[in-house]
Amino acid sequence: MGLFVFLPLVLPLSAWPVARLAETRLHPRTATRLLTAVAVVMAGCSTLCLALLMVVGTAQLPGNPLPDGWSDPEVRAAVPHDEVAGRAAIPALSVVAAACARTLWRHHRVTHRAHRALAGVPGSTVAVLPDGTPYAYALPASRSRGRGRGRIVVSTALLAGLAPAERRALFAHERAHLTARHHRHLLAAHLAARANPFLRPLRTAVVYTAERWADEEAARAVGDRRTVARAIGKAALLSPRIPVPTVAALAATGPVPRRVAALLAPAPAARTWPSAFTSVGLAAWGAAAGALVSAMSSASSAVTLFLVLHAATPL
Repeated sequence: MGLFVFLPLVLPLSAWPVARLAETRLHPRTATRLLTAVAVVMAGCSTLCLALLMVVGTAQLPGNPLPDGWSDPEVRAAVPHDEVAGRAAIPALSVVAAACARTLWRHHRVTHRAHRALAGVPGSTVAVLPDGTPYAYALPASRSRGRGRGRIVVSTALLAGLAPAERRALFAHERAHLTARHHRHLLAAHLAARANPFLRPLRTAVVYTAERWADEEAARAVGDRRTVARAIGKAALLSPRIPVPTVAALAATGPVPRRVAALLAPAPAARTWPSAFTSVGLAAWGAAAGALVSAMSSASSAVTLFLVLHAATPL
């Protein structure tokens, strides 16, 4: 396999162009789903690659519980500098596991604490808190408390700063987060970025496109794009910071000027992909094809190394 065995670790770099193009050229719904899928596939392949490199590099160490066939020279020949790569993979994989576990634990802790704090607040879907700090966010349903539909949490200070039409736009935006379960996309993108730092641009892009997706749903529900743009701008000016840790950055406002500019422009085309016969479409299709090839190459390298180990396993 040679150096190709390391492809899953570095190929996420090739997904950066599609992340940038998806933000600006694709419908936010399509962009969010595409970038989340690419990030998850590449993160899974890079993590599997680290695990297999660790196995190959440490199988020949005395006293290890691995099958004897995994220490054969033919197996170790599949990985250049197998001892160095294998031993370096041990701390790398430990860091990945710890970072992902911490993200999941924080996600569960914040969700659980928020639901517990809101247990006595009236309202099944909307919780209005008498707070002088302006904020609003969508809180996903807690598995420990049943499926549910989640709740919209908003402070009285933020509602006081918005006009009635802007309040409707705010609630429509947060409701779109809950309906489309954006917290799942965001959590998956955050875990992928923890597994491979090269995927951080995709995480940033997913955070932005998820907000844009909710913006477009709010504009469709309210029927006035300018009202949604004003609501977003006012909420950003009134909310200098988020008062509590959020679930997978769900309450983050994203690049507000870009979101407002997008809402002041015509609505994005409903079609899934731009036509390949235009310059924009050609660039988008080319970048998407490149990301797909990179993901397939990454998966192929990881699977090939797995098959090498499987073939060397005694029956």
